[in-house]
Amino acid sequence: METLKEKTAKGLFWGALNNVVMQLIGVVMGVMMGRLLDAPDFGMMAMISIFSLIANELQNSGFKAALNNIKTPTDNDYNSVFWFNIAVGGVLYVLLFFSAPLIARYYHTPALIPLCRYAFLSFVFSSFGTAQSAYLLKNLMAKQVAKANLTATIVSSSIGVAMAWQEFSYWALATQANLYIAINTLLYWHYSHWRPSWRIDWTPVRRMFRFSSKILASAVLTDINNNIMNILLGHYYSARDTGSYNQAFQWHSKAYYLIQGTLQQVAQPVLVDVGDERERQLRILRKMMRLAAFLSFPLLFGLGMVSHEFIVFTITEKWATSASFMRLLCISGAFVPLSFLLSNLIISKGRSSVYLGINAGLGAAQIAAMLCLYPYGIRPMIMALVVINILCFWIWGLFARHYAGYQLMMIARDTLPFALIALCVMGVTWFTTRFIDSLPLLLLARVSMASLLYFVIMKVAGVVVLKEIIAFIREKTRRKQKT
Repeated sequence: METLKEKTAKGLFWGALNNVVMQLIGVVMGVMMGRLLDAPDFGMMAMISIFSLIANELQNSGFKAALNNIKTPTDNDYNSVFWFNIAVGGVLYVLLFFSAPLIARYYHTPALIPLCRYAFLSFVFSSFGTAQSAYLLKNLMAKQVAKANLTATIVSSSIGVAMAWQEFSYWALATQANLYIAINTLLYWHYSHWRPSWRIDWTPVRRMFRFSSKILASAVLTDINNNIMNILLGHYYSARDTGSYNQAFQWHSKAYYLIQGTLQQVAQPVLVDVGDERERQLRILRKMMRLAAFLSFPLLFGLGMVSHEFIVFTITEKWATSASFMRLLCISGAFVPLSFLLSNLIISKGRSSVYLGINAGLGAAQIAAMLCLYPYGIRPMIMALVVINILCFWIWGLFARHYAGYQLMMIARDTLPFALIALCVMGVTWFTTRFIDSLPLLLLARVSMASLLYFVIMKVAGVVVLKEIIAFIREKTRRKQKT
């Protein structure tokens, strides 16, 4: 039988493989979509995405996290959640179907009515896969999740690009999103060993709701926090402005989700499993934080450094405005995977009310800042978002100190050295390469130099995280050669 350490390592490996390949595919497809479509097309989808996200959270109702927070969930627990999700998903779709004209009126865009009714099918498809997804995550079946995600990404993205090529504009983006969720759901069913029954008992749902309702409220607030710019830009500015910001947000989120998505496969289940062993839990959390910081700061700071070259070279000059937005977003984006880990610690302790309170505070601060700053332009709004999200990371840290003994000085020692080294590496790289005129050559030179310089510094410094990664890869290679 595999130990928790072996399961965690395997989960991280498959989570990393899944996210690396998915993000690479996402980059390729994103470049193709960016070249084929214009800012208003992305803006149309960005304006309505908040409704799909909130509806999806409502049908999920935090039960995925609740199931994973139970040490040994029963078939009855999964079955109760499964039927609840489907019932809520169906009701929400009907409500939003008839609310489409109101959404279009808010954004002053009548064309949103049919788009809403089509795009909102995504959370109906998702409702059939929540329990299956929770089962796979609880059992650390990261390999199966990776296969499902990769297949869904390749198929849906290919069809989306083909539709964009045929000038279906924003309908290509909506179809891509719907197909991704539908295919993913089908494959979760294929890989999961659990199946629902017709015997429905609502007792588990009622029992979990006290915990899950706070996760639900937090998830809704997080979606609002992440999309507040799209909501306000779509109303006060134009679809083009919304699309330009959304393009920047999507590219920087691909980068940080490369790290967060890897950790997501194992973070909460592992922290729950060792929840009764305070010292062991803290040791595991610190190791995850160092891994996240080791990867996140160079990746996001590096992307910010080459934002202009990357955007103009890949999706052309028409998106140049997005590059300046992305440079700012990457600063706080580097802290997102770290905040994710600390928030998962809070959830693993069963403190969903604390989790809700922090997200509510973050949401209130962002909304207040955006409403005050929107008359002054988009850039001041983004700068405020960056500051608030970095401050939120340290607020999560305060609660991690209380619930797990993870002192702020420990957090600083585990993360800030990587941030400072990454910042210095990017500064040296930018200064050294600033005289290169060719855009492709400048992009290649900066990426190569920054990567090599960061690796050499980590190697010379004898950073434990790098040693462990190299040792794991060598062991994996050795085992593969033997078989």
